Amino acid sequence: MSVLDLQAQELSRRLHDAHETYKEKTFTHRRFKHKDILPLLNALGGPLSVSQAGESLEKRSIHQVKAGTGKTNVLLWSQMHGDEATATMAMFDIFNFLQAKNDGFDELRQSILSNTTLYFVPMLNPDGAERFQRRTATDIDMNRDALRLQTPEGALLKNLQQTLKPLVGFNLHDQNPRYSVGKTGRQAVVSFLATAYDEDRNVNDVRQRSMQLIVGMNRALQQFVPGQVARYDDEFEPRAFGDNIQKWGTTLILIESGGFKGDPEKMTIRRLNFVAILTALKAIAEGSYKQENSAEYQAIPENGRALFDVLIRNATVIREGRPVIVDVGINHNEANTKDANGFHYKSSVEDLGDLSTFYGLDEIDATGLTLVPAYTYPDTLDSISDLAKLDLTALRNDGVVAFKIRKAPKEHFPTQAVHILDDGELPGQPLELEQIPTFLLKKGNKIEYRFVNGFWKESPAESQNGVID
Repeated sequence: MSVLDLQAQELSRRLHDAHETYKEKTFTHRRFKHKDILPLLNALGGPLSVSQAGESLEKRSIHQVKAGTGKTNVLLWSQMHGDEATATMAMFDIFNFLQAKNDGFDELRQSILSNTTLYFVPMLNPDGAERFQRRTATDIDMNRDALRLQTPEGALLKNLQQTLKPLVGFNLHDQNPRYSVGKTGRQAVVSFLATAYDEDRNVNDVRQRSMQLIVGMNRALQQFVPGQVARYDDEFEPRAFGDNIQKWGTTLILIESGGFKGDPEKMTIRRLNFVAILTALKAIAEGSYKQENSAEYQAIPENGRALFDVLIRNATVIREGRPVIVDVGINHNEANTKDANGFHYKSSVEDLGDLSTFYGLDEIDATGLTLVPAYTYPDTLDSISDLAKLDLTALRNDGVVAFKIRKAPKEHFPTQAVHILDDGELPGQPLELEQIPTFLLKKGNKIEYRFVNGFWKESPAESQNGVID
């Protein structure tokens, strides 16, 4: 590794370690809304200027934050998809960084601000963010609207690209947290893509610059998540903004924030975005990316689909009176609700059978264990509040985790690890695809694991996953 590479690595380490200083404390979870970012935008100052770039279909303001006076324009946008908020948080951390001084990073700030002019668009899809959904209020996926421009938000993005003519654009997304690094069991914490601009996936100077910048960002992040950075599939998508912006002459870098075990609100990946983006901005400001070998981009493993949230291996189930050995793949799916937290988990059995080529973020070796339906409380309760009258711990120890309720509300989820049966019974044998994974794993008559809604751990953090079926 060259002296320049070592210096870049050291800078990335310093940025990573200092992130807490610049972290915007308002964001403690991903499900914030347009009204939450407005006071933060209004408070920005110093080298940052804020203007309204346009508005959404439902008349929510879309803002542009400008910084720097350099001749090289750079455009960065986040939350094109309303439920992909990790980079929006990182943007506000970067805003705090750019406003700071006398912290040991003045030289970096000066280099970026004097050589580039940065245009940030945080929360490009505020209507989608309001609902925490991918699409805009028109139910159109903005990232498939680069040709028709039916969404006002998409038309705004194209206008910014066409008028600013940025050298580089950063298209900031979140991806499915179950993507793996290739066929390994390692979770893809961050994935990059130098988008194609034609069906043949040719490489011109514009796309090569994407690859060179990604090589530097990958090197920086490998310090913190070794072996957990991947490369997104580069099949050309003629409707997508990333592919078209690359075709229109702006070097396009796609950053996809994946998952990091134990961090569902993506605070770790937020910090990695902070490091990666500032690392790339320095390389753009100084032109140091030109020294990178774009062939190293192709060496980054592609995203794979080898992960489940939970993988149970070698469980015995009884089918037609005979034992069968199966693996069970379970995923925890977020379902939007009107509760204070905005969502609840509704898990499902995603696959059954021989899953030996897959991995789980959590795995259980169920060799010698039999999977059977959980037990249902014999009486029907009038309401969820009646659960408080029962000894749930004792019932759980006996494998009773399902309860029939006459008046189960649709928008209130139980805080206990229980499965509420609004109508009907728990699925029996055989285990079925797409059912809610509530069952027992037993060794003889002894219960080894009690699954409710795909969760089995009994720590406080894991017990808030009751479900209404």
